[in-house]
Amino acid sequence: MDLKISYSSKGIENEDVEGLIVFLPEKSDTRAAGLSDLPENLKKIINTAVREEVFNGKTGSSQRLITGSAKPSQLLLIGVGKKEELNPEIIRRAAGGAGKALACSKLKSIGVMLSNVLSTSSSKECGQWISEGLQLGAYEFKSYKSSENNSPKNLKVRILDKDALSSAKAVKLGALRAVSANLARTLGNTPANDMNPGKLAEEAKNLCKTEGLKYKVIEEKEMKKLGMGMLLGVSQGSITPAKLIFMEYRHPEAKDTLAVVGKGVTFDSGGISLKPGKSMDEMKFDMCGSAAVLGAMNAVAKIKPKLNVIGVVPATENLPGGNAQRPGDIVTAYNGKKVEILNTDAEGRLILGDALSYTIEKYNPVAVVDLATLTGACVVALGHHATGALSNHSGFMERIRQAGEKSGDRVWELPNFPEYGELLKGKYGDLQNIGGPAGGTITGGKFLQHFVGDTPWVHLDIAGTAWNVKYVDYHPANGATGVGVRLLIDLISEWRPLN
Repeated sequence: MDLKISYSSKGIENEDVEGLIVFLPEKSDTRAAGLSDLPENLKKIINTAVREEVFNGKTGSSQRLITGSAKPSQLLLIGVGKKEELNPEIIRRAAGGAGKALACSKLKSIGVMLSNVLSTSSSKECGQWISEGLQLGAYEFKSYKSSENNSPKNLKVRILDKDALSSAKAVKLGALRAVSANLARTLGNTPANDMNPGKLAEEAKNLCKTEGLKYKVIEEKEMKKLGMGMLLGVSQGSITPAKLIFMEYRHPEAKDTLAVVGKGVTFDSGGISLKPGKSMDEMKFDMCGSAAVLGAMNAVAKIKPKLNVIGVVPATENLPGGNAQRPGDIVTAYNGKKVEILNTDAEGRLILGDALSYTIEKYNPVAVVDLATLTGACVVALGHHATGALSNHSGFMERIRQAGEKSGDRVWELPNFPEYGELLKGKYGDLQNIGGPAGGTITGGKFLQHFVGDTPWVHLDIAGTAWNVKYVDYHPANGATGVGVRLLIDLISEWRPLN
């Protein structure tokens, strides 16, 4: 469902909406929740529900109530838990639960009450958290459903802020952040027969054309001239050519350039080192790093930060065709290193390596961050609620960590000790593309470090957070999460020179 979210400084009595969302803390009536401006009939209904324990306000709780009036005809009470524990992520998740309820609703318009309980700081950002959560929660991927339910496809949402607790700018920004993450979700959810490297390049080209960004793509013929043996090696098992995609945002006053690189394996069978059949259908999600880059660039074009941003996507399929790369092959990377291929299913680091070294040489960024569904080992280590991170620069890593905390795309830094690099030394070449079963997420990141030189760099392994994440109310029950988009938006929006 598409929510048309807008801001209003009026009260509910001056708005023509069919329903009203009210956020309530645990065991709080309308007075305790800062909702004294509600019409008396609505306060009575809510207070009765609280008093009779129809609704308790605990985190994750919700209750739909009929008002007996024409407008609003329904109330949707959403619990936000204990007042003293409220924070932006709790509010965002509560709004996500409300968004999921709206996706099943037949209402065409709804108001959302802001209250001083929700304004946990003086920054007036609560409108952003709510609009972001609502839009994320209402997301549905129905492009391939032959029959639709009777719910309206569009719903008008008015954020009601009579007490000026937030702003129209905050509400608009929250919606943009969510729409950009939802773009990444849709790219990730699209099946591989409709989202191959060529289709992904078309999506990037169309985005750049619409938003006024510069677009460039390197085709396989040029890759061969440039010596991108790692990217070409992964691609050679597929009849669909690889693409190296660039999206450029430039600001006339910017002094710094940030590069954002996303793994774009549109389907990963494992190649000759074939994956097990179970859940192989989910390997369409192996391009979620690239989807995050497109989602972030969509937002960057509209936010217009004073920072040059280069979005980079190495896009390919990893298939076991007759010409596929073999275990034991040795390829030459763009930066000249000789790499032994011990396992063709460790392909993401290969395509990222060529993309990283070329991007750094060509664009000279002050920092680079890559996002990749790189290792199953990251899921074992961290589960589905933290993205793994590896870095060569503590200051840049801290920026990423802070952006993750603020956005809800949380990250956890892993050790980058030099001893892990010893596991990647090749027998016959400079490097081998796997380091054995121990510390797989770290050695995957250490491999990439060979292609960034001294440039400040953070690697984000999103294998556990990119799809099918449970217990987060603004994420869909199944499918891509859009992880990384909101983190990148926060990182870019608040950019300042690195020390």
